[in-house]
Amino acid sequence: MGTGANKSAGRRRPGWVNDALLGAAVAIIMAAVISANHGGRNDPDALSYVWAFGLGSLMLVRRRHPVLVLAITVLGLFAYYAAGYPAVGVAVPIAAALYSAAEFGRMWWAICAGAVALATSVLFRLFEGQDVSLVVGYELAGHTFLIAGSIALGDSIRSRRALLTRSREIVALTAERTQRDSEARAQAQRIAVARDLHDSLGHSTSVVSLHADVAREAVERRDEAAAIEALTLIKKTTATAMVELRRTVALLRASDRSSRDTASLSNVGSLIDPVSEVTFTTDIRVPASLPGLIDATAFRIIQESVTNIVKHSTATRAHVEVDCRDDELCVSVTDNGEQNNPSPEVIFGHGFSGMHERVTALGGSLEVSSSEGRFAVNAKIPCGRSA
Repeated sequence: MGTGANKSAGRRRPGWVNDALLGAAVAIIMAAVISANHGGRNDPDALSYVWAFGLGSLMLVRRRHPVLVLAITVLGLFAYYAAGYPAVGVAVPIAAALYSAAEFGRMWWAICAGAVALATSVLFRLFEGQDVSLVVGYELAGHTFLIAGSIALGDSIRSRRALLTRSREIVALTAERTQRDSEARAQAQRIAVARDLHDSLGHSTSVVSLHADVAREAVERRDEAAAIEALTLIKKTTATAMVELRRTVALLRASDRSSRDTASLSNVGSLIDPVSEVTFTTDIRVPASLPGLIDATAFRIIQESVTNIVKHSTATRAHVEVDCRDDELCVSVTDNGEQNNPSPEVIFGHGFSGMHERVTALGGSLEVSSSEGRFAVNAKIPCGRSA
C-alpha cells in the first residue's frame, strides 16, 4: 500500500495545472450562460466574454491571494450587471471564488462575501420590480444552496488536506521514535555483549596467563608432566573461550537472548576447574525455577570474582556460595588471600562496574570488599514473586 501511495503521489498534477483547469471551466461555463442571452438591457458583446475570461483567469492566483480573488469576483459581478449584460445568476459566477477562499482557510471571508452578493442581488432585483415569489420563493433557495455548498466543499477539502498533513507528521514522528528506540535497543545489546565478552574472555585469558607461567616454570624445571598438564588446561580453556565467543557473537545476529545457555549456575564448574592454583569449594542451592536472567547474572558475578582472584590474589583457597533466602538470591565469593594490588583501579575496574550494573538493573545490591586479608564479593538479587 505504501508503494502504491508513493506512485500516486508521484503522478499528482502540479497545483497550477489544477488551477488552470478550474479557470478554464469557469470561463467556459460563464461564456455559455452569457451566450444564452437571457435578460439584461444589452446583448452579449466581446467585452462580456472578456469578463468571463477574466473571471476564469483569476483562478490562476487563487492560492496566493484567495481573498483578493473573491473581492474582485464579487465587485466584477456587480459591474457586469451594472453594464446591463444578460443575466448570469449570482451563485454561479462567484462559486469558484467562494470555494477557493474556504479551501485556503478564509472561511469567514467566503461567508460574508456570499451573503453580501446574495443580499445585494435580491434587493436589486426587488427594487427593479421583479416578482417577489420568483426572486425569493423560487430562486433564493437554489442560490443559497449553491453558495453554501461551494463554501462547505472548500472547507472540507482544506480539512482533509490538514488531516493528511497531520497524518504524515504523525507517521514521520512515529518512524523517528521507532528509529530512536531501535538504536537504544541496539546500544543496550552492544553493552550487554561487551559485558559478556569482558566476563568470559577476561576469565579465560587470566586462566591462560596463569597456566602459561606454570608451563614456563615447569619447562625450566624440566618437569614434563607439569608442563603438559598446564598446556592441556590452556588448550581446554581456549577452546571453551572460543565456544563462548561464538555464542556471544551469535547474539549480534539474533534477537533471542535465550541462546546464552552457558551463562548458568549449572556451569560454574567450567569456571573453577581450570584453576589449579586455587582450591575452590562451592555450595550452590538454587531452585530449578530460577529466572534465566537472574541465573546468568549470578554466573557472571562468580566469573568476574574468580577472574579477579586468579589475576590479583595470593589465595590458596576460595569459596563460592549461592542460596535463596527471603526471596533473594545471595551470591558470595570469598578467598583466604591478600590482594597483590588492592588499589581501587584493580578491585573496582570495568568488570566490577559491569557486575554492579547487572545487579542494580535487577533491583539488587552488590558489595565488594578487601579487608583483613580476605577478598569478598556479596550480591543480593530479588528472585521471589516480586522480582
